Amino acid sequence: MPAFPTAAKRALADAQLRHNLANATSTIRQKRASVVGELDDWELLREAGAAIKEHTLSKLDTYLERFEEAVTAAGGVVHWARDAEEANRIVIDLVRRTGESEVVKVKSMATQEIELNEALEQAGISAWETDLAELIVQLGHDAPSHILVPAIHRNRAEIREIFRREMGRVGAPAPEDLTDDPARLAEAARRHLREKFLRAKVAVSGANFAVAETGTLVVVESEGNGRMCLTLPETLISVVGIEKLVPRWQDLEVFLQLLPRSSTGERMNPYTSTWTGVTAGDGPREFHVVLLDNGRTDALADEVGRQALRCIRCSACLNVCPVYERTGGHAYGSVYPGPIGAVLTPQLRGTASEVDQALPYASSLCGACYDVCPVAINIPDLLVHLRTRVVAEHHGWRSKPMDALMGLAGWVFGDSRRLAAVQRLASASRRVIGRKGTIGRLPPPLSRWTDARDAPAPAAESFRAWWERTRGGESS
Repeated sequence: MPAFPTAAKRALADAQLRHNLANATSTIRQKRASVVGELDDWELLREAGAAIKEHTLSKLDTYLERFEEAVTAAGGVVHWARDAEEANRIVIDLVRRTGESEVVKVKSMATQEIELNEALEQAGISAWETDLAELIVQLGHDAPSHILVPAIHRNRAEIREIFRREMGRVGAPAPEDLTDDPARLAEAARRHLREKFLRAKVAVSGANFAVAETGTLVVVESEGNGRMCLTLPETLISVVGIEKLVPRWQDLEVFLQLLPRSSTGERMNPYTSTWTGVTAGDGPREFHVVLLDNGRTDALADEVGRQALRCIRCSACLNVCPVYERTGGHAYGSVYPGPIGAVLTPQLRGTASEVDQALPYASSLCGACYDVCPVAINIPDLLVHLRTRVVAEHHGWRSKPMDALMGLAGWVFGDSRRLAAVQRLASASRRVIGRKGTIGRLPPPLSRWTDARDAPAPAAESFRAWWERTRGGESS
């Protein structure tokens, strides 16, 4: 995967992608604004959500142990995974122990993060996504591009063609007369998935929240497919990031107001499923939780960066981000796209690769992401913090010409006489570089700056020159 600047340039050239993104994100933004505006105490809810998450992170070791005790007492089994490799090995071993060779999955970003599907495939185990958008992505041999709506980059006509071409190869085929009507597409997906639900003996899930007090896991969704995964199979394996904990059952009252409004623009989720351990004759006979670290402890150690772990995966920041709306999620090279991905991914994966080094720069720092975040993550501050870290760890990673330019700028601004000379030169060149009122394309490497923005041409007379002309050089 190329670094963001290269990937974004390619995405910007895709007119259909930009149309799909603009249409979808604007619709979600409007719905969110409407339902959030109904609550007089929305800012208080944000503060409460941020406070609960911050408190949990400050005592995460205690709450993780409490959660393990509660799950065990309820008949479940807790497994601890330091990284993706260990988590995948645990899940594969659990599936093999059942003797099964396939699993059904309810949407889980943690399993995408560790590339569980690929690991299962290499182990000879088929994994079937059951969330509608995830199904579209899987059948299209694609990758998710949005936290909430993984197939946001596809339109209805594209989805119809994917269903007609791919469904019959892995299960019940799509109807020959399938149209791009949403109801018909949903019905085709329902028929295709039904046989998998009824056949599968093992399910893999994620969780939106994990309650330390009771050992309860919570999944919120819009379709009901998740509930089929959570109740029909005999063995349920839940892969959960350690940051998903909340201390008490009562805390869900805050998050079950914040999450649906911020994500889908709804007052309530259509399906909110909770499960605690196992119960004889009701639901799965075996329940396993894989608690995933995979870089989260490193992020927790950063007093500034740790606030990214508050994220409840609502995707509100993606839907307001002018960068995401124009490039889509694939350009970020991570399962976590958009503003939150730009601050979370480099902390989970580190900044060894150019892809991760570029992510903190994939933003205009407009601040819209912070305004809508339901748990008040100050993403602009985090972006600046991580840019500083990238420079400190990989000095000059972007380009030596850019470093030279920054050095030259520092030299100019370091002396008033040099600055005055450059201002006179800029004013004199106004007719050349700014004939239409804005600075035109400059030669490389300055073209990297002018190609991405419209900046006003230099003034015909600088403030310094005006002051000396009108005040005779007198000091203020």
